[in-house]
Amino acid sequence: MSAPNSSFVRACKSQPVDRTPVWFMRQAGRYMAEYRAVRKQHSLLEICKKPDLAAEVTITAAEILRVDAAIIFADLLLPLEVMGLPFHFSAGEGPVIEKPVRSREDIAHLRTDRWGELGYVSEAVGLVATHFADRVPVIGFCGAPFTLASYMIEGGGSRNYVHAKKMMYNHPADWDALMGKLVAVTTAYAAEQVRAGADAIQIFDSWVGCLSVEDYRHYVLPHVTIMVKELQKTGVPIIYFGTDSATLLPAMKESGADVIGLDWRIPLDEGWQRLGHKAAVQGNLDPVLLFADWKELKSRAEDILQRAAGRPGHIFNLGHGILPDTPVDNVKSLAQLVQEYSPKTADAHSVSAGSKKSPRTIR
Repeated sequence: MSAPNSSFVRACKSQPVDRTPVWFMRQAGRYMAEYRAVRKQHSLLEICKKPDLAAEVTITAAEILRVDAAIIFADLLLPLEVMGLPFHFSAGEGPVIEKPVRSREDIAHLRTDRWGELGYVSEAVGLVATHFADRVPVIGFCGAPFTLASYMIEGGGSRNYVHAKKMMYNHPADWDALMGKLVAVTTAYAAEQVRAGADAIQIFDSWVGCLSVEDYRHYVLPHVTIMVKELQKTGVPIIYFGTDSATLLPAMKESGADVIGLDWRIPLDEGWQRLGHKAAVQGNLDPVLLFADWKELKSRAEDILQRAAGRPGHIFNLGHGILPDTPVDNVKSLAQLVQEYSPKTADAHSVSAGSKKSPRTIR
């Protein structure tokens, strides 16, 4: 860990902090001119695979926004390549798996011994950690087994996940074999990011909200729990995030993750209550609110902070990633608002909520 005493790491551990830490999912992306300039010269995968470029876009975004953590620039699907499953990005369609995994034979051919070839990501983590030293913690990440399996089986994004669910229901042994291979690869990959200097690992379960609670508990939770327990052996806190997951929160907490990410579909205090206040929470502003005028954005952000009520263990974030064309100044001002607004106690929150002070302009 490069910044173990940072407010972000302390909040992940539900320890008291002097103010609420803030960072944003997809804080390095197309909405930022500096990133678009890099993309003019390099594809997304080229940036991921060149540690100096991945570190550059990671550092640039964190410094422009002045956030409390820098998440490494990478892509969820990178482990698929080393497992022997090529993919590419199609304009307007997102990732496309060239040969979807649909049979027991397809699963048997997947490799689990080449995760070391993803070392370019941990090298980028090391560069970012060296740059920031103990000033800004670095977040490593990986995809959750269900979300990666869904991409592998569906061949890309999906609305109904018919092929993935067919494998779950009709061939549970094959499903378990696939999930086991994904856990092995992604756990080793994420642990290497910690060894390179990451202060926390976020597990992204982007599509898990398509599942019922029963299916989540039966087909997903056992595998995620193994993954979380293994990664916690590295000594860093683990964040587990899923979208459209309000109904799954109590079950997700059973994974043992230190932090549960909340999307915007549930009020923060209600989501935290569903967790029994037994984990830290991260969230949970609707990313589209960053397109609203400042008065509305400020009001909605303050509402989240008030719902957190000064309880140790809140990390301010969006309920999903920053969208393309988001006004950069709104993101900057939001980060600053959280940092200036968040005192230690709920009483102090009330005092701040009555203040007329607007955030200073960041230049």
